[in-house]
Amino acid sequence: MEWFSTLSLALGSAWTSGINLYATVTVLGLLQKFGFTHLPGGLEVLDNWWIIGIAGFLYIIEFFADKIPYVDSVWDVVHTFIRVPAGAIVAYAATNQTDAGMQMIATLLGGGLAFSSHGTKAAVRAGANLSPEPVSNWVLSLVEDIIAFIGTILAVFAPVLITIVLMIFLIFFVWFAPKIFRAVRRIFNAIGAIFAGKSFREIARKAP
Repeated sequence: MEWFSTLSLALGSAWTSGINLYATVTVLGLLQKFGFTHLPGGLEVLDNWWIIGIAGFLYIIEFFADKIPYVDSVWDVVHTFIRVPAGAIVAYAATNQTDAGMQMIATLLGGGLAFSSHGTKAAVRAGANLSPEPVSNWVLSLVEDIIAFIGTILAVFAPVLITIVLMIFLIFFVWFAPKIFRAVRRIFNAIGAIFAGKSFREIARKAP
């Protein structure tokens, strides 16, 4: 069952990377560094203090940026081009000691999971930014941080449980995918409004 543990770690970590990449890398690196686990494949490199330190520093920046209305959506747009490829890379690195077929499948699934979790996060934030009160941003951000931390730990120590979590998430994602994609499109339209001198909120509300 070692292949199952490796695959669940690869996919679970890719999924949490789509939610909070820096928290995922920090947790994996610390678990490896202090001997709580032995990460498979190329993930062993994450126990480097430079990597842990940089990831931790970026997590602190994201911790605050993610709780400011509209700034969080801009942050999500930028990280569309970071979290998704990173999720695929994490899955690729975790399975680099398996056969080529499994590694390719894990990489594709990892990228897909990172995209789906990132898209869901961004869509929920778009809706929150249109609400009249800012408290929801703080609550959502804290919930996302907790999910990223716990999800990464489950990916390392509870392969069956994280697999169940991923299956439940995918059912949810498929069910709500149309709304999620519409919300993501609203985000990009609203971000563009900033450069056009228009109201972020106005464009986000009117976008299809």
